[in-house]
Amino acid sequence: MYKCSQERMTDMIKTFSKFGDAGHGGITRYSLSPAAIQAREEYTRRMKAIGAEIEVDDVGDMYATIPGSDPNAKRIVMASHVDSVKNGGNYDGILGVMSAMEVLTTIVKDKIPHKHPLTAMIWTNEEGSLYPPAMMCSGIVCYDYLPEEIRSGFKYEDMMASKSILDNKSTFGEALEKSGYKGEKKYRLSPDRYQYYFETHIEQGPILEDNGKDIGVVDCVLGMFNYRLKFYGQTTHAGTFPMPKRKDAFLAAAEALVYLHDEIDKLGYPELVYTTGEVVCHPCVHTCVPDYFDFSFDCRHEDPKVLDKVLAIVKSCENMKWAGCTCKVEKAWNRDTVYWDKKLVGYVKEACEELGVSHQYIHSGAGHDAQFASYVLPSTMIFVQSKDGLSHCEPEYSSPEHCTEGASVMLNAVLKADKD
Repeated sequence: MYKCSQERMTDMIKTFSKFGDAGHGGITRYSLSPAAIQAREEYTRRMKAIGAEIEVDDVGDMYATIPGSDPNAKRIVMASHVDSVKNGGNYDGILGVMSAMEVLTTIVKDKIPHKHPLTAMIWTNEEGSLYPPAMMCSGIVCYDYLPEEIRSGFKYEDMMASKSILDNKSTFGEALEKSGYKGEKKYRLSPDRYQYYFETHIEQGPILEDNGKDIGVVDCVLGMFNYRLKFYGQTTHAGTFPMPKRKDAFLAAAEALVYLHDEIDKLGYPELVYTTGEVVCHPCVHTCVPDYFDFSFDCRHEDPKVLDKVLAIVKSCENMKWAGCTCKVEKAWNRDTVYWDKKLVGYVKEACEELGVSHQYIHSGAGHDAQFASYVLPSTMIFVQSKDGLSHCEPEYSSPEHCTEGASVMLNAVLKADKD
């Protein structure tokens, strides 16, 4: 068994955390921003130093490849992203890139024999924090292989026209042209050039830490749905209109949300998670009773039958009156559970066992580029323990020891896949 270097991993964590440093222990590194360009330049510098060949596709995805002993063998790719959310942490996304870089560096420096060319890849705009949507470029690259209900949201022309959330004017396509990282379509991830896909990531949750495990052997990305619940009432003056006569859409939404929590919790599924994370209120004036309130409802579970039960409860809101208001339930989007390739999952588990690393099977509740890549290539993921389960925030932390373990697990799992 081979092990990666904790010294090199620690150095990479410190180095990449400088690019987009927000001054509070974390980063803001929007895709194609100056900070993201710095991260790409550092990746290029380190990968060229070990003799890797760099390719860039037409949406800015980067591929650093070292050759294998068989010139006809397809590549094995390890991938993630360098962009972050606003005031995010130093591990989400970038750990997968650093892990891939460390795997290649270890193989070159330790002269580890391997048959397949091996690639460390950067996906562009996974977070979608500046230019929506999330997983934009994996959606573009994997477009022809995605289910229709997903594919429709990632048309190339639409993605190039995605507007910045900061000025609602500049577009992703313009940023890509200016970045200097618009390459050639022929370099895109594809099944004719690549054989397997691996992605290492922080867990972004507390399960591994709570169970005293270092590494998660990920078996799937949970199925989910996202709906909007919209409530329609009547705007009246806050000081003059009697309470019994009001149709307060905000109050209606609050009553419905409590109802949803009560009824869904009665189903008794401990692994089920659901969230209201976005709201719209109109007219949103302190002297007016709201005539409109709209909230998102995100629900995730592996079993589609469980999701169906929850959805029935959500849809039942349409048939009730809420504080004198009506409710309309509208689908935003949904996805089925995506299972990772069983053989590659097995290689990850074997690598953990042979390295003596504590581990467990785990689901991914979050979406990742690997989710779309799995429609193109056999794919799998590796999770590294997150302190306190925190992610997408500045206190996000995974220790250098755990990060190095994750890279070592991927190294040995990739070497097992290399024998295929």
